[in-house]
Formats: sequence, structure tokens, C-alpha cells
Amino acid sequence: MNITSSPVAPAVFAAPAVSAAPAVAAAPGGSAALAATDPGESRVVAPLTRQVPLALAPEPAWRLDNFLPGDNTAWPQVSDALRSPNPGVPVYLWGPPGAGKTHLLRAAAALAQARGQRVAAFGPEQSPPWQPWEQADDVALLLFDDCQQYDAAQQHAAFAAFIEATSLGVAVLAAGSMPPVDLPLRDDLRTRLAWGLVYQLMPPTEAQVRALLRREADRRGILLTDDVMDYLLKRCARDLSHLMRLLDRLDGYSLAAKRSVSVYLLRQMLAEDGLISPATHGAGA
Repeated sequence: MNITSSPVAPAVFAAPAVSAAPAVAAAPGGSAALAATDPGESRVVAPLTRQVPLALAPEPAWRLDNFLPGDNTAWPQVSDALRSPNPGVPVYLWGPPGAGKTHLLRAAAALAQARGQRVAAFGPEQSPPWQPWEQADDVALLLFDDCQQYDAAQQHAAFAAFIEATSLGVAVLAAGSMPPVDLPLRDDLRTRLAWGLVYQLMPPTEAQVRALLRREADRRGILLTDDVMDYLLKRCARDLSHLMRLLDRLDGYSLAAKRSVSVYLLRQMLAEDGLISPATHGAGA
């Protein structure tokens, strides 16, 4: 996991970074738009004349106030714990894909960085060693995402970083797809993750997903018609982070094509990205 100012792929984060700049993170799981670079952006798709668009789209917004808590009854406590992390009480969030775990970690990172604090964040795509204090000695927040995917070396690195954070009075926030007791991790790391506050996140309902897609489209100045939204929800995985990545991609695609968003344009983009077959696009399905 990486808190940087450049877009990264959702849920899978780039190399470790420690930054004091305000967080402008791109990816996701959760309830805000995700910016993702895509090599398909540079290809030419007949009959459109493709151009590289200027960076006109709004930056993705990872905030607590634009998260959809859905049926999460503990949301007030979760929000308070993320807004002001306690170094002595780690926080662990768990739930299925699309529940908003990554969104909340990034929102907490954004708040910390807005206070001028440094954040170190790690995920399963990064190879150890995880030693943020070798890069900066004033890290104030340590994040672990997708803990259920850590291999043996990453588990060792996470445990060592956790111990170091505790000794230095650094707050720790973590997330995974299951409660700590069920994580396929070494016992000492599972115990550490379960030490403090553990919250289960429930994914938003379809009505809430539609409301969020509409709100994010309005924020970006996209006219997202009902037929486009219906097509998204029918043809694409309903993982919220995935849908938000598609919306971000569609925003950039329409800018490059200089066309308004429509089902036809959406199908063409999905066919270009290999998410539907060209025959399906041509058939108007």
C-alpha cells in the first residue's frame, strides 16, 4: 500500500512510500472514486480519434465524510477511531471486498498527512523489508492493508514493524477480509491485530451503490444516465472499488474521445479493456 500523490491501482498498492504531503491517493476499496492509470488509454480505437486528455478530472476524494457506512451500526466509533488514532489502541477493519476498508485507511492517512504527519503503508504487493523508520524517523501512522494475503516474509515484516510502532508510540491501522482470529497468519501477528478495536464493515446495498455512483459522477461533471448505471451494475462486478475504478476510467475515456458518456461508449471502453468481447460490444448487448 502506498500513500502518494500519483494514481495507483486500487487495492494493490505500489512500493512503500513515506510522505508528508497531503494524501491524494487513488485506489480503494471503498466509497470514493479511484484513479487508475491504464495502458489502454494510449491506444487508438476506430472510429474515434483518441487524444491524451489533460488532467482535468477531479482528484479522487478519500474522506470519512464521503464514506457510505451502510448498515454499519458502529460507524460513529469507527469514524472517531480513524479520525484520531490512538497509538496505544490499534484498529483492525474487516469485511468483504467493496466494504470500504481501503477507502477508510486512505481517509485516515489523508487526515494524518493534513496534520503534517508522516504515514507509512504496506500491502501484499510489497516485498520486505518493511522498515519505514529507516526512511524517516517521524512516522506517526502505520497502515497494513489486505493482511489476509501476507506471505511468511511479509508476516514477519509486519510483526516487526508492529512491535517497533508500539515502542515508538506510533498508531497502527490495519484491514483484512476476515476477523483476526480467522486470518491465515502467524499467531503473534494475529494476536497483535486483535489487541485493540476490531470492527466489521458491511458493504453498501445496491441502492447505496447507485447513490454513490450518482454522487461521484455529479462531482466529476458526468451525466450518468440510468441506462449507463444499469449496464454497469449488470455487466460488471458489484465490488464498489471496481465500479469506482470503471467510473474513473470512463471519465478519462470520454474526455479522450470527446464524447459524452453513453452505453455505447461504455461498451466500447470495456471491449477495449478486454472486460467484454468485441462481439458483445458490436452486437449492442
